[in-house]
Amino acid sequence: MKATTKYWFLEDFNLFKKLGMVSMMRICEIFEMDHINKGEEIKLNDCTKKSVFFLKKGTIKIVDTNNSFVKYLVKRGNLFGELALFEDKNNGNEIAYALEDSIVCYIDSKQMLTLMDEHKSLKNGVLKIYGNRIKRLERKLSDLLYKDSATRIEDFIIDYLKEFGEEEDQKYIAKNLLSHKEIANLTNTSRQTVSNVLSNLRKEGVIDYNTKTISCLKIDSAIVQDK
Repeated sequence: MKATTKYWFLEDFNLFKKLGMVSMMRICEIFEMDHINKGEEIKLNDCTKKSVFFLKKGTIKIVDTNNSFVKYLVKRGNLFGELALFEDKNNGNEIAYALEDSIVCYIDSKQMLTLMDEHKSLKNGVLKIYGNRIKRLERKLSDLLYKDSATRIEDFIIDYLKEFGEEEDQKYIAKNLLSHKEIANLTNTSRQTVSNVLSNLRKEGVIDYNTKTISCLKIDSAIVQDK
């Protein structure tokens, strides 16, 4: 793929906003690009090559290979596989799957480290993303200590709608990409508890969902405003 096309694919990433055209075009020359089909695995643990990935289109889930639990989701415009930059082993026990048809750019981790040394804004951006992941983990641990199962699920649904959804006709609406089991993984609850909580929220008129979408019907409701 031509560098000019790759430039168009990468220009939406906040990480590269402060780089000039010349630097961006040089970076595009060393990036690779792939189309990933829904359900397809993205190899994070290739022993022959450690890479960092940038998601241009779609949604990715990161799964713990030890227990097959979903650890977190990646939305378009974000990177994943960044552990290759900080650890000797490439992303340890993580594996990635596309929740929908996706497009990723990727770069060898050593080349990425070189770019980070050359561009302070790029280095700071990557460190910020890594730091935010740690904060989310800390929040998750805190929620386990201080929030009951129902509250954790409600919080997750609203966060999901805000992060992955769009405002439309006075409501948040997002693609319904996760099974109840996957939501249970992400909230440290059970599939049955997730089903019960979502069913109650729908009965109360707070959310609605089907196999394709999930939405918050009350964009100005307390459950949204408080999150």
